[in-house]
Amino acid sequence: MAPRIQSSLVLGTLCTGLWLAGQVLAFQPPGGGLPLAPPAAGRRQKIDQAIVRALDFLAQQQLPSGAWSSDALGPSPACTSLAIMAFLAAGHVPGEGPYAVQIERGIRWVVDQQSPNGLFLDRGTHGPMYTHGICSLMLAEVLGMTPQDTAPAVRKALERAIELILIAQDVRKDARNAGGWRYQPNSQDSDLSATGWQLLALRAAKNVGCDIPADCIDRAVAYVKKCAVRGNEGFGYQPDVGTTPVRAGTGILCLEICGEHHSAEALGAANYLLKRPLMSRDSFFYYGVYYCTVGMFQIGGQHWDVMRDHLESMILSLQLPDGRWEPQNNEEILAGKIYCTSMAVLALSVEYQYLPIYQR
Repeated sequence: MAPRIQSSLVLGTLCTGLWLAGQVLAFQPPGGGLPLAPPAAGRRQKIDQAIVRALDFLAQQQLPSGAWSSDALGPSPACTSLAIMAFLAAGHVPGEGPYAVQIERGIRWVVDQQSPNGLFLDRGTHGPMYTHGICSLMLAEVLGMTPQDTAPAVRKALERAIELILIAQDVRKDARNAGGWRYQPNSQDSDLSATGWQLLALRAAKNVGCDIPADCIDRAVAYVKKCAVRGNEGFGYQPDVGTTPVRAGTGILCLEICGEHHSAEALGAANYLLKRPLMSRDSFFYYGVYYCTVGMFQIGGQHWDVMRDHLESMILSLQLPDGRWEPQNNEEILAGKIYCTSMAVLALSVEYQYLPIYQR
């Protein structure tokens, strides 16, 4: 199989066609907010060039072991998995192409970090289920692209990781927390953020043939809907907690990738994001960059047309000359530049739809 991406020019040609195919009439969002503006000339070319610079930066930052590091905690399974997915999202695959070696080394390193009970964790963090969900998602996304000699190890690691996610959901919880996930595999409460990564991992694993009980998805969807705020104007971190743009994007994506397309809760949150879009001053900004972009892309139509230019312009404006993105607030300083750069690439590449989880 020939590499799916040979150059930035190919990316630009393909994705411009995707964009043109999806255009609709101009739209003024309810209650004001961001107006729909036609994209500037060369929009796709700017994005392609930004992604090329970012991937070059990520390739240079890989450690000899195959890992990528967080700025504070050293070699990180979560950062390594996000970096791998950034390459995949731009069309690069293991086994061929200019970044084949980096991708393959990263995959092997992550697989080797799995604990005997199936858990992936970053040492020194308070919430290993975040890392676990991210690593599980990566393994599911890469499995169908993995060469035959390494695919069995990847599948085995993925199956063990998914089993742990399913067991963690079944921990006894009260009605408020039932169906979700939290920081630890044995946590008796839940939150939207940790739940988001587990849901993404489960949906991606289902795409590659893993046995995911329908009841597991149904219970998780019910928990996400419990986090919707009154009037469906976004989602809270937990039930009965107020919304933010980051939480709104998380809830939207959770429901959309689980087949709850254009639910009242997701559409309400999408309308909220038109009135109160994600800004670089927001806490956990790059987390929001990923969830808001991918979530609104899944909503599609007029909502995506309105939000796309705002999100893309904001992300591009923050890229540094060497191709990296840096934390914008204290919450993401520990994760650092690899995390931020990977999340930015994952957001900017959503219209390429090379990652299966991006496909509508």
